[in-house]
Amino acid sequence: MALLPWAKAFFVTQLFELPIYWFATRSVRVAFFASAMTHPIVWFVFPLLPFPYWVMVALAETFAVSAESVWLHVNGMPKRSAFLWSLAANATSVTFGLIIRATTGWV
Repeated sequence: MALLPWAKAFFVTQLFELPIYWFATRSVRVAFFASAMTHPIVWFVFPLLPFPYWVMVALAETFAVSAESVWLHVNGMPKRSAFLWSLAANATSVTFGLIIRATTGWV
Protein backbone atom coordinates (compact mmCIF):
# COMPACT_ATOMS: atom_id res chain seq x y z
CA MET A 1 0.00 0.00 0.00
CA ALA A 2 1.61 3.22 -1.17
CA LEU A 3 0.86 5.80 1.50
CA LEU A 4 3.22 8.54 0.31
CA PRO A 5 1.45 9.06 -3.05
CA TRP A 6 -1.88 9.04 -1.21
CA ALA A 7 -0.59 11.57 1.34
CA LYS A 8 0.54 13.88 -1.48
CA ALA A 9 -2.83 13.60 -3.20
CA PHE A 10 -4.65 14.14 0.10
CA PHE A 11 -2.55 17.26 0.75
CA VAL A 12 -3.44 18.66 -2.69
CA THR A 13 -7.11 17.83 -2.13
CA GLN A 14 -7.13 19.61 1.23
CA LEU A 15 -5.20 22.54 -0.24
CA PHE A 16 -8.08 23.22 -2.62
CA GLU A 17 -11.16 21.85 -0.83
CA LEU A 18 -10.57 22.97 2.76
CA PRO A 19 -10.73 26.73 1.99
CA ILE A 20 -13.89 26.26 -0.08
CA TYR A 21 -15.59 24.22 2.63
CA TRP A 22 -14.38 26.57 5.35
CA PHE A 23 -15.85 29.54 3.47
CA ALA A 24 -19.15 27.65 3.20
CA THR A 25 -19.30 26.40 6.80
CA ARG A 26 -16.90 28.54 8.86
CA SER A 27 -15.90 25.28 10.55
CA VAL A 28 -12.43 23.80 10.16
CA ARG A 29 -13.73 20.47 11.48
CA VAL A 30 -16.53 20.21 8.94
CA ALA A 31 -14.26 21.50 6.17
CA PHE A 32 -11.43 19.07 6.90
CA PHE A 33 -13.51 15.96 7.47
CA ALA A 34 -15.62 16.43 4.33
CA SER A 35 -12.84 15.18 2.08
CA ALA A 36 -10.92 13.32 4.81
CA MET A 37 -13.79 10.82 4.95
CA THR A 38 -14.04 10.24 1.22
CA HIS A 39 -10.47 10.60 -0.02
CA PRO A 40 -9.16 7.22 1.21
CA ILE A 41 -12.10 5.45 -0.46
CA VAL A 42 -11.59 7.37 -3.69
CA TRP A 43 -7.84 6.63 -3.64
CA PHE A 44 -7.73 3.03 -2.44
CA VAL A 45 -11.10 1.46 -3.32
CA PHE A 46 -12.25 2.94 -6.62
CA PRO A 47 -9.07 2.00 -8.53
CA LEU A 48 -9.87 -1.65 -7.74
CA LEU A 49 -13.06 -1.48 -9.80
CA PRO A 50 -12.87 -3.11 -13.25
CA PHE A 51 -13.51 0.05 -15.25
CA PRO A 52 -11.44 2.22 -17.58
CA TYR A 53 -9.61 5.08 -15.84
CA TRP A 54 -12.01 7.89 -16.78
CA VAL A 55 -15.08 5.84 -15.80
CA MET A 56 -13.46 5.11 -12.44
CA VAL A 57 -12.67 8.81 -11.95
CA ALA A 58 -16.26 9.79 -12.80
CA LEU A 59 -17.65 7.21 -10.36
CA ALA A 60 -15.20 8.23 -7.64
CA GLU A 61 -16.01 11.92 -8.00
CA THR A 62 -19.75 11.20 -8.04
CA PHE A 63 -19.29 9.29 -4.79
CA ALA A 64 -17.20 12.10 -3.25
CA VAL A 65 -19.69 14.82 -4.18
CA SER A 66 -22.61 12.76 -2.90
CA ALA A 67 -21.01 11.70 0.38
CA GLU A 68 -19.60 15.15 1.11
CA SER A 69 -23.01 16.69 0.36
CA VAL A 70 -24.56 14.42 2.97
CA TRP A 71 -21.81 15.38 5.45
CA LEU A 72 -22.48 19.09 4.90
CA HIS A 73 -26.24 18.57 5.21
CA VAL A 74 -25.87 16.55 8.43
CA ASN A 75 -23.83 19.48 9.75
CA GLY A 76 -26.62 21.96 9.15
CA MET A 77 -26.41 23.03 5.53
CA PRO A 78 -29.53 22.92 3.35
CA LYS A 79 -29.44 20.05 0.83
CA ARG A 80 -29.18 22.19 -2.30
CA SER A 81 -26.41 24.34 -0.86
CA ALA A 82 -24.59 21.26 0.40
CA PHE A 83 -24.66 19.72 -3.07
CA LEU A 84 -23.48 22.91 -4.79
CA TRP A 85 -20.62 23.52 -2.32
CA SER A 86 -19.55 19.88 -2.60
CA LEU A 87 -19.67 20.06 -6.37
CA ALA A 88 -17.60 23.27 -6.35
CA ALA A 89 -14.99 21.88 -3.95
CA ASN A 90 -14.60 18.58 -5.77
CA ALA A 91 -14.59 20.14 -9.24
CA THR A 92 -11.84 22.49 -8.10
CA SER A 93 -9.66 19.82 -6.52
CA VAL A 94 -10.05 17.24 -9.29
CA THR A 95 -9.38 19.85 -11.97
CA PHE A 96 -6.24 21.19 -10.33
CA GLY A 97 -5.16 17.69 -9.30
CA LEU A 98 -5.37 16.48 -12.90
CA ILE A 99 -3.55 19.60 -14.14
CA ILE A 100 -0.77 19.10 -11.57
CA ARG A 101 -0.52 15.42 -12.48
CA ALA A 102 -0.42 16.11 -16.23
CA THR A 103 2.14 18.91 -16.02
CA THR A 104 4.44 17.64 -13.28
CA GLY A 105 3.62 13.99 -12.69
CA TRP A 106 3.64 14.86 -8.99
CA VAL A 107 0.29 13.45 -7.88
